[in-house]
Amino acid sequence: MPTTHAVGIDLGTTYSCIAYLNEQGEPVSIPNQEGEISTPSVVMFDKNDVVVGTEALRNAIMNPLHVVQNSKRWMGDPKKKWTIEGKSYTPSDIATAILRKLLSDAQRQIGPIEKAVITVPAQFSEGQRLATVAAGKAAGLKEVDIINEPVAAALCYVLGTEGLWFSELASEQRILVYDLGGGTFDLSLVSYQKDQVRVVASTGDLHLGGIDWNQCLLNAVAEQFNREFGDDPRRDPESLQHLAWEVEQCKRSLTVRPKAALICQHGGKRKTYQIERDQFDQLTQHLVKRTEEITRKLIDTHRKGASHLDLTVLSAGGSSRMPMIESMLQDLKGTTLSKALSPDQSIAHGATYYAGMLLTNSEFVHSIIAPRAVARLSKMKQQSVNARDLGILIRDVKTNTRVPYYLIPANTPLPTSVTKVFGTVVPNQKRVNLFIIESGAGTDKPYAELGNCTIEELPPNLPAESKIAVKISYDESARVQVSARDVTSGRVARTEIQRGENLVTRGEGEPAEDALMTIDEKVAPRRAAARPPVAAPVPASPPGMQTDERVAAQTLDEVRPVLSAAAPVPLCKKCEGILDDKGECPACRRKAAARPAPVPVTPPKAPAARPPAPAKTPAGRSPGLTVKPVPSSSGAMPALRKPESNEIMELPRKKPPVPPPAGKRPAKPGQSADPGEEEFWKLTDQ
Repeated sequence: MPTTHAVGIDLGTTYSCIAYLNEQGEPVSIPNQEGEISTPSVVMFDKNDVVVGTEALRNAIMNPLHVVQNSKRWMGDPKKKWTIEGKSYTPSDIATAILRKLLSDAQRQIGPIEKAVITVPAQFSEGQRLATVAAGKAAGLKEVDIINEPVAAALCYVLGTEGLWFSELASEQRILVYDLGGGTFDLSLVSYQKDQVRVVASTGDLHLGGIDWNQCLLNAVAEQFNREFGDDPRRDPESLQHLAWEVEQCKRSLTVRPKAALICQHGGKRKTYQIERDQFDQLTQHLVKRTEEITRKLIDTHRKGASHLDLTVLSAGGSSRMPMIESMLQDLKGTTLSKALSPDQSIAHGATYYAGMLLTNSEFVHSIIAPRAVARLSKMKQQSVNARDLGILIRDVKTNTRVPYYLIPANTPLPTSVTKVFGTVVPNQKRVNLFIIESGAGTDKPYAELGNCTIEELPPNLPAESKIAVKISYDESARVQVSARDVTSGRVARTEIQRGENLVTRGEGEPAEDALMTIDEKVAPRRAAARPPVAAPVPASPPGMQTDERVAAQTLDEVRPVLSAAAPVPLCKKCEGILDDKGECPACRRKAAARPAPVPVTPPKAPAARPPAPAKTPAGRSPGLTVKPVPSSSGAMPALRKPESNEIMELPRKKPPVPPPAGKRPAKPGQSADPGEEEFWKLTDQ
């Protein structure tokens, strides 16, 4: 009997399952106590009893207020709770109950389970991943690893379906994993070659799944019933739950038949409705269109030459069985639909393969009979990408709101890290607060605030604008780590991300209670024109160099983050003009180019009139569009608000004045007819 099991768990929105590697290195699904391969992700609280699975689903009609379903939709949301019989339950609590059921039934058959790999949607935020890990440990696991669901499906395809010839691949192959589950939609472009599976790009929608198809049909039937009888079944919890059950069974029947019947009963009235597949397709056409648009966009963005015109599409997730989905995937230009994977079991089986890859140590090797399977798993590597941008919040002083400032763009290979240099604001600053954020799961979704990272124990007696290098990292599982150090002394500061209630989702423009970097009031209106958003990916690592080594090989000032339109705009200290990407002031450069060469005379004469600066079009701007600096009435830098003790600001690069033409140096400082030239000689003579 193996002493260490490789176990994978697909924790789904509607159904969950568990599998393990047998002695031949093959994944085997473990049935629950009721003999079912898939367990409904439904929990019922009946006084002191917690019932999970089919029995809870059956009782949902009789006792709907004591049953929780589809809790994965709210995973990681601290505000979501279900109150039953005076007790409150979070989404993580519901996940813990489901996992405890899966593990308990599995241990009856294969023995103790202490480690497992749990799958999560690729679009899950870091907070949602942490909540999943916490649920696994609360269910009794000592060690929990996570893997993205599309990556698990790809591993199942490569290691299971493709066969042993996979290890002999001579060129890169690409597949598109289309994973439409009960509650989420994941899409990943995956490349694989000898001994490696690598995610190229990932996208999807966390609020698009089979339950949304159900809701469309449920609403249509309920509205029809209301028109006929003047009473809406959705107003009664029991009637609503009965209708939801009928809709689910009808949807399953329409997968294999052109028509199916469902019963709606409410208020003593009962009627049977005949539903045709064409009607269901028409009701849910907008949902299919959403998945198609996301899929086509990913394919068009990453299509590479004639060698990748024929792309294999793998469908996973139970909802991908619907004929309308299969028809849409078959119509995608340049793709071939493969049905090699089991929609229900492929995710759990892929997680099991990954668990075997992690456990190829001596203890696990001795528990497997087939040496070929052990060697294959030990050589196999997988690499994923982050599905969301990672960054920090900065403060807009004019509106007193926080705005995102992203440092790591989405679809960056993991693990990865970025180091950014900031400056302290006040002398002898003791600590710095960083508000760590991830972008929303979609372009129209608000960002998610992961927590407040406090950097403490800074070196004593630091002057203002002391350089603090902040390093933000994603590990292999897209979990966040933060570190910081004082650039001058090299001393590392202690960091800690305070989570809990800080794990919230906010939109841009909400009031800020604290500050990080600031945008001056007089600069904010010009920031969009001065620095448009940049969508620059993190450079690829050279062969043999890890991501951390690539970052360390660059100077701190060279690590330029991706700036949003709301990022702070650096200004010239002389004229308050906007600095370009090189840290130089175009306005001062134009003035310097327009100055005539100084002519030393004795006695000094009044300087000649300076001709106007020739009009130039800044790089990257259309002719006729100019951005002029807005100096204050005194001609000096606008007054800034009083900084707070825990703020930091981005340090702009300082450039010396432009030197005069060669051979034109005056006899000594003070004799130049040009004040800018005099400043240059003062600096060079120091």
